[in-house]
Amino acid sequence: MTRVSVQIVTFNSADVIGACLESLRRQTHRDMRIRILDNASSDGTLDAVRSAGRDADIVPQIANTGYAAGHNRLAAEFPAPYVLFLNPDTVLDPRFVEELAGALDARSDVGSVSGKLLRMDGRTIDSTGIVMTRNQRHLDRGAGEIDAGQYDAAGEVFGASGAAALYRYGCLEDVRVEGMFFDEDFFAYREDADLAWRCRLMGWKSHYVPTALARHRRRVTPERRSSLSRAINRHSVKNRFLLRMNNLTPGLYRRLFWDVTARDLAVVGYVLLKEWSSIPGLWYVCRHWSRLRAKRRRIQAAVRVPDDAIAMWFR
Repeated sequence: MTRVSVQIVTFNSADVIGACLESLRRQTHRDMRIRILDNASSDGTLDAVRSAGRDADIVPQIANTGYAAGHNRLAAEFPAPYVLFLNPDTVLDPRFVEELAGALDARSDVGSVSGKLLRMDGRTIDSTGIVMTRNQRHLDRGAGEIDAGQYDAAGEVFGASGAAALYRYGCLEDVRVEGMFFDEDFFAYREDADLAWRCRLMGWKSHYVPTALARHRRRVTPERRSSLSRAINRHSVKNRFLLRMNNLTPGLYRRLFWDVTARDLAVVGYVLLKEWSSIPGLWYVCRHWSRLRAKRRRIQAAVRVPDDAIAMWFR
């Protein structure tokens, strides 16, 4: 069995996928296989993949089923001891996979690892792992800062950014819910934070490996919200509530009640007053309330760690 399965889900990624695949070809770690699922792109992505990805397994879709469902299908059809969830707009340094795989080899209690992601200028930090705030926002640590070595120490983080995250397959199987690794209700956006939080609830750790370097062409950032598509913002609103519905334990909610409530009111008020196009995101949660509550009960019934161990990450 191939040791590392590299999974890429594409959607209109023709302009970036070639550089990503070329960086994978240069990896010093050779025991890996590239798997690409295309979500019905209309820009020639599949042609670009076929010309640049001669050594890849290609899975074309007839409709866009979303980032979460795409990765779930690849992970189910092509299992491997380690799974690298990779965005098509990333470019990896040659030792990226080797460094991350070595970190998973070293610790059996670590379920995921992430490297130092920089923006495409090679100077600005994109992510050094996911951090959580008291009001339930999840952010990329260091995002927007100039890299001056301030994140050159390896260590534990809340979770790994989905742009380039290496997971232990055993961890993914352990935390799956309703047969899913990524929650497909999310469709796209925030699903990496949901998976990271679920792993934390089940006792899995996540480590940051600064020697694993990559560049990422990030397009969705909080400061660009007004210029993003309505669909992106709608999923972002919906998924904020799904994230908490799945993972927020009653004890942690009591500790953070005022922070969480204030943020909830601000989000709902903003949508109702200024961003009407995101109202369907709120309605999705209401319409599927019973089913989502049942899924929450299954997740919460499997929690293995006390609230104190989770609360330390919400600062």
